[in-house]
Amino acid sequence: MSKIMFARKSLFLGAAVGALFCAGTAVAQDAPAAAAPEAASGDGLQDIVVTAERRSENLQKVPVSVAVVGGEDLRSFQSGGEDILSLAGRVPGLYAETTTGRIFPRFYIRGLGNIDFYLGASQPVSIIQDDVVLEHVVLKSNPVFDVNQVEVLRGPQGSLFGRNTTAGIIKFDTIRPSQTFDGRVAASYGTFNTVTFDGGIGGPIVQDKIAFRISGLYQHRDDWVDNRFTGTGADGTRGGKNVMGGFDERDVRLQLLFTPTENLSINVSGHARDFSGTSTIFHRGALKLGSNNIEGEPRDSLAQDEAMNNPQAYKTYGASVNAAYDFGFATLTSITAYETSHGYSRGDTDGGVAQNYPGRPAYGQSQGNLRDLDQWTQEVRLASNDSGPFKWQVGGMYFDSRDDTEFYQRSFFLTGPDLNGTLPNPNNFVRLHDVNTSWALFGQLSYQVTPALTITAGGRITEDKKQTRLVRSVKNAAGTTDSFPSTAPRFVELKDTQPSWDVSALYEASPDFSLYARVARGFRGPTIQGRSAVFNSPFTTANSETIMSYEAGIKTRPFSNLRFNATGFTYRVNDIQLNGNDSNGNGVLFNADHANAYGFEAELEWRPIRNISISLGGSALHTEIKDKRVYAQVCALNGVVTCTVQNPTITRPVFGAPAVFAQIDGQPLPNAPKFQIDAAVRYDIPLWTGGNLFVQTDWNVQGYTNLVLYKTREFYADGNLEGGLKIGYTTSDKKYEIAAFARNITNEKNLKGVIENYMAAVFNEPRIIGISFSGKLR
Repeated sequence: MSKIMFARKSLFLGAAVGALFCAGTAVAQDAPAAAAPEAASGDGLQDIVVTAERRSENLQKVPVSVAVVGGEDLRSFQSGGEDILSLAGRVPGLYAETTTGRIFPRFYIRGLGNIDFYLGASQPVSIIQDDVVLEHVVLKSNPVFDVNQVEVLRGPQGSLFGRNTTAGIIKFDTIRPSQTFDGRVAASYGTFNTVTFDGGIGGPIVQDKIAFRISGLYQHRDDWVDNRFTGTGADGTRGGKNVMGGFDERDVRLQLLFTPTENLSINVSGHARDFSGTSTIFHRGALKLGSNNIEGEPRDSLAQDEAMNNPQAYKTYGASVNAAYDFGFATLTSITAYETSHGYSRGDTDGGVAQNYPGRPAYGQSQGNLRDLDQWTQEVRLASNDSGPFKWQVGGMYFDSRDDTEFYQRSFFLTGPDLNGTLPNPNNFVRLHDVNTSWALFGQLSYQVTPALTITAGGRITEDKKQTRLVRSVKNAAGTTDSFPSTAPRFVELKDTQPSWDVSALYEASPDFSLYARVARGFRGPTIQGRSAVFNSPFTTANSETIMSYEAGIKTRPFSNLRFNATGFTYRVNDIQLNGNDSNGNGVLFNADHANAYGFEAELEWRPIRNISISLGGSALHTEIKDKRVYAQVCALNGVVTCTVQNPTITRPVFGAPAVFAQIDGQPLPNAPKFQIDAAVRYDIPLWTGGNLFVQTDWNVQGYTNLVLYKTREFYADGNLEGGLKIGYTTSDKKYEIAAFARNITNEKNLKGVIENYMAAVFNEPRIIGISFSGKLR
């Protein structure tokens, strides 16, 4: 996006928000008073309760940088069929993207994440749904529906939440069963026959003893992307109109809450997911040499001759038992959970047609099959109930994840089309078995030294072990040759035991103004990249990374209608795990010496008058890789560099051929936006009926973001902008709402990812315009 275009769009954003605010103020002066929105108390803001430290506490009293997104807000963002990635741009310091479709989100907090697309990749951002950690990347994509609240905890959270949380965690809490009968529904219909239904209903079965809640999600979008390929691919791929881009998401969850006594509660939950749709679409050649301009590439059309139009399908099932017994002095909690999943994702990774690129044939169809994934977790925690100055909790956790995966890659086909989710006769095929086990012991102490000063300290010891075994490796199309290097190990095991800890202080200068400071150490366990075997290369590995993080901030509520929180931070990650690509586009793991970062986040909520709500968030970030010895292989195809590399380079032999590497010392971390700004405004116009007309809009803008490890003139995003608008009516009792909405209202085409060798681009979601309805039963 050009700077002139970005300036124009920024001006448009400012004018739109300003006009809405000014118009709202003018009308409100003449309008009759109306009841405040349900989320507020009178003209003020409702207190926000979080469980960032495994206790229910006021957001303003927690010495951690926490952002909160309410369930209603999340459903509004997702009314156009969006998935979990919709959180990106709505929380300062949080970014998310994917180059493997809706089943493989990648999250980044304060610039820390993992760009690896390997099914066994570990990420430094942990996802927790209803107190259950979801570690595998496919499980991280589990849709969130009938959700009560989302908490984003920024910075290392190792003391209470374990390894692989060096960046932070995203915590989803769904609506739990209660002894009061209630229900809710949100439904929408829009462009491309996009349908979303998100609902839940529950109440008592046996009063005060057994309660239930059943929740469901359905999302659908028709295919809307044309494949302009006019022939028949070697695998049977054919072009056509509206053959890609659609999806069907079906999810259900049942919860049963047993409270046989006043002291004992047992919540049993089970869920199922059935997803099918299109994997990520790569637009080959959308980026031109020396330019970052993508305006010439249509989002709804491309030509590709492989991969049967990029199908993707997964099924996931899970269950958990969350039991708590109150002993009076403390509560003992046990959380047992099991998750299982299987499915496949297939894609034309070069995103083009061979004959359209003479001298650079389209080599790049791949498929990843998750034949079976099983994850077991068990956590036991004992936490004090005393409301006095001294609070404590101790616990332990065991984690066990096992999966069987297959990877296919080939450049030509000898047989007919795929009919069963498996590529026939690949040039390269591997089957891997991965095991990840971990155990931990943890504890936390908090002491109110004076009425104004509270000191909290926590610690955890964790052992993390990973194993990868090469079960089968095939090179030729007939499936008879095993060309995995004979000297390379077919079984690799890595293990490490590390401490995590944090110390924080919260000083309440007044009931409305607090200061806090926090120091934390965390680690991410060692990692194995087994997918390299698909190109007959040894596994690549990375040792554990550790982080030391320092942050300080303020939490203020100077008036009942204004809340403002801000945090400054700095961190250093030693032995940071990075992922580059070789000439085949295959991920390669390595450790760099360290990375440094500093920045800040700020969030404001303001209700200047009863009928106007404003929220504003922003973050700024500087990250830097520090290691003069580390180089990353750059974009290349058939030995030719395809992009404009701006770092110092060297040439090294790879598989007997010269390859170009760029020095990445001083480079920013990939997918670490230099700044993010999000804003939302809602204005309610009271009517004589007692109901309200309302107008609300939300916008987010993203600063310079490097998409790869090295610097180029092509592979970055700068000035990505998206906005939403909603106009509707709410009834006088606030139970029902009907509205017209638009997501990505200006139809921005933003660059979200790249395939370097092919100058291929990944775009954001298109504009969706539709109608929505929501209702509550209670």
